[in-house]
Amino acid sequence: MPQHHKGGQPQLAGDKVTPVRDAGQDLRQDRVIFLSVPESLRGHISDLARDFSIDPDIPLPVEIPEGGITDAKAALENLSWEMIVSGMLRVIAGDGANGAARADWIDYYRGFVLAVRPSIMGEFTEAAILKARNGEFGLALEILDSLRGLFPLSPTVKLNCALVMEQRAEFLERQSKPEAAAAFRDVEAAYDEAMSLHPPFRDAWFNAGYFFLGRKDFARARECLSLYVDHAEDAFEDEPEDGAKKRRAQALIREIDASGLDDEGFKEAYMLVRDGKEEAGMQSIRGFIERQPEVWNGWFVLGWALRRLSRWEDAATAFDRAIELGGVNSDTRNELAICLMETGDLSGARRQLESALRDDSENVKIISNLGVLALKNGRKDEAAAFFRTVLELDPEDQLAKGYLG
Repeated sequence: MPQHHKGGQPQLAGDKVTPVRDAGQDLRQDRVIFLSVPESLRGHISDLARDFSIDPDIPLPVEIPEGGITDAKAALENLSWEMIVSGMLRVIAGDGANGAARADWIDYYRGFVLAVRPSIMGEFTEAAILKARNGEFGLALEILDSLRGLFPLSPTVKLNCALVMEQRAEFLERQSKPEAAAAFRDVEAAYDEAMSLHPPFRDAWFNAGYFFLGRKDFARARECLSLYVDHAEDAFEDEPEDGAKKRRAQALIREIDASGLDDEGFKEAYMLVRDGKEEAGMQSIRGFIERQPEVWNGWFVLGWALRRLSRWEDAATAFDRAIELGGVNSDTRNELAICLMETGDLSGARRQLESALRDDSENVKIISNLGVLALKNGRKDEAAAFFRTVLELDPEDQLAKGYLG
């Protein structure tokens, strides 16, 4: 459990404390030990929490440092509010420690934590955002799991979990990790949970709409964005930020409608190519292109299928057409660069990759391709620098390891 509390230790010197023997079979699950309440902690926690008093009959779950404390006496000597709060958070979140806690203790522990840390929602949310920003997605989700335990009905916590899971899935996809597909399914489930809340939580629909746009599921994206717009009241327009979000949602809906991107044929083609069925995907996307020849997304999927079939020149033509129609993004340029490398246009490939990198500076695939391109040009030192950068972003990247080796 991440440690955030900065307070000192409770004044417990001289107290007698014993482990609780009837709380469960394993009193040390996941580094949590249950202790009886010391005399010095009985009564109110502090002047700031006069409405909450400690129940001496309910033991304290305490998270002990890993490998640092082996018995109750040692735990007492090192006891701090941080250890108590962390232990309670683990029990509330169900991190393997709540098997030793009775169900009727959980609400009491929630009240205890909020009495000691009344600003914990804001503190932990900021900490989770910072961890996610630094790529520490596991720690970010662990912090949010603690908040889910404390605030099980909070729609904001549920949505934040979905957003961090989405960032993690996108990170895995950029690194071509095989677990990315499962991660995206988990994200979809998290958004479904946030969108099913009663009363409805509008922001869940808005963010889910953008998530499905990124997954090229335009029909589902339109559905989510429409729900967001339909539940926006007239007064909603008086709120500048929310009013702007509503207008963005309406513009995206119009764009999907005008381009026919909610066409089932497009979705089918995208999923076929994604799943390695390129020939079938090409047949499906050609039908979409016949219906919507000016929509760049169709040409991108066609180029994607052709590139995976090693039809480099045909794929490059399709990607060029996608860019002409407005598909100017790092993915299209990266795909086009691969085709240009294979057809011998190394200078053209470099232009596309450098442009793609300006739009997405930490995309491992783009940086790796710049390394491959440098090798094709005989610039080994430059290639090694690119591959070292890849390993800084993903220490387990096998392509970079192989080239450096």
